[in-house]
Amino acid sequence: MNATIPHKLTNSKRRIERRLDKTNLDGCAKPMFTASNIHYEIADRTRAIVHAGIGVIHALGRQIGLIDAIDASLHLFKFHLPYHESDHVLNIAYNALCGGSHLEDIELRRHDANFLDALGARRIPDPTTAGDFCRRFTPAAIDTLQTVFNQVRQRVWQRQPDAFFDLATIDMDGTLVETTGQCKQGMDIAYDGTWGYHPLVVSLANTGEVLWLLNRSGNRPSHEGAAAVVDRVVAVCREGGFRKVLLRGDTDFSQSEHLDRWTAAGNYFIFGFDATANLKAIAEDLPAGEWQPLTRLPSYTVQTQARPRPDNVKEAIVQEREFDNRRLRSEQVAEFIYRPTACRLSYRMVVVRKNISVAKGERLLFDEVRYFFYITNIVLLEAEQIVLVANNRCNQENLLAQLHGGLRALTAPVNTLESNWAYMVMTALAWNLKAWWALLLPVAPGRWQERQRKEKQWVLGLEFKTFVQAFVRLPCQIVRTGRKLVYRLLSWNPHQPIFWRLVKTLRC
Repeated sequence: MNATIPHKLTNSKRRIERRLDKTNLDGCAKPMFTASNIHYEIADRTRAIVHAGIGVIHALGRQIGLIDAIDASLHLFKFHLPYHESDHVLNIAYNALCGGSHLEDIELRRHDANFLDALGARRIPDPTTAGDFCRRFTPAAIDTLQTVFNQVRQRVWQRQPDAFFDLATIDMDGTLVETTGQCKQGMDIAYDGTWGYHPLVVSLANTGEVLWLLNRSGNRPSHEGAAAVVDRVVAVCREGGFRKVLLRGDTDFSQSEHLDRWTAAGNYFIFGFDATANLKAIAEDLPAGEWQPLTRLPSYTVQTQARPRPDNVKEAIVQEREFDNRRLRSEQVAEFIYRPTACRLSYRMVVVRKNISVAKGERLLFDEVRYFFYITNIVLLEAEQIVLVANNRCNQENLLAQLHGGLRALTAPVNTLESNWAYMVMTALAWNLKAWWALLLPVAPGRWQERQRKEKQWVLGLEFKTFVQAFVRLPCQIVRTGRKLVYRLLSWNPHQPIFWRLVKTLRC
């Protein structure tokens, strides 16, 4: 990396801080937006793009062996005229990373000569060709592609510190993908009346990576096929170096017939369990001394001074119109030993009792008690800790929201179950590239170690669109000189020091 870059970053930061200085009140008599007499021209020689970060993404993919691994394992073409399999896969993933939300958005970059030069491409596939590529996939080919991704992610994991491998927490959940089309093969009606597909998403809670994605018809239950997928991703985590594995899922994934096998393999699990009549009866018969208050930690710590809570507008409307109003009054936790019918071993059953008051307007009608059950083979944690670990699985809902709305991976733009499955997997690669981008950020020992570690976790937890705005959507000039392809950034933002750290790592 050029030695002058740190000085340029410092000067850029100093200049913008000077402009944002709140004590400088010069010119406040007029509105701030004063531009007038605006003209547009076309540059003759300057060649620029607005996605400078795509070069870092591509360099990252090349360094971790993603491109070569795809071409070595995935064979969908007899002849490459002119595209290889990796060209198509990266074309769809890069479309999401550049802000594209539909296959048609590829056309914009396909006609941008500077974007093509930035990636060293003569041309890239058009949207129709990308759709045809999705239709070439069979279930076996999709499995091959996801296996390639898992082999590549293991190389990224190898660069992490030893503490990273203490525990792999694997979350699983199904999510509905609605489509308004009527001719999409494999679509069906879901439990809530939604027409479309019901993919299963299995992710690594530590990093947010999508470990496996299984597309299914819309009327299939959440747990269908989950056990086989779990076995695959557990093997990936074990081979990647993780010493322990924890499986988490809601009540749909407490598959009793597999619990003994997972326990024998040395895996831990915490699953929600249906509140059946016999479990409720056991909970109600527990002695009063078995129940302990459930204390939940605050969602954040006030760093300065606590502010008064704003008025609850929703609560006021509910009371005024005398709607049924349910309020959580208290929570208690207890546990007992339970053996599901399909198991030969007995497990801890942790139960949460929620005491809820039901009111109409200002009148208290009655108190309601609800029970929530969690089955686990973990013996070292207290019952309260089991509940908190299980509730942390809710963070996967944020991941699903990102896959749905952030990069629109969970959509159905093609015409068959398998082709839409392939599209979901290739678009979700953009999310994994974001995670690998963060994992490859170096943390140098010394005075900046803690700061750089927090920056790494911050990038890892970013929403997809925020990541694109901070590290991909950077205007730059494309310069070809000698044997080098130079991305010359044309603007500054506060996150560029992190960006340049990764650039330096990839160059080294």
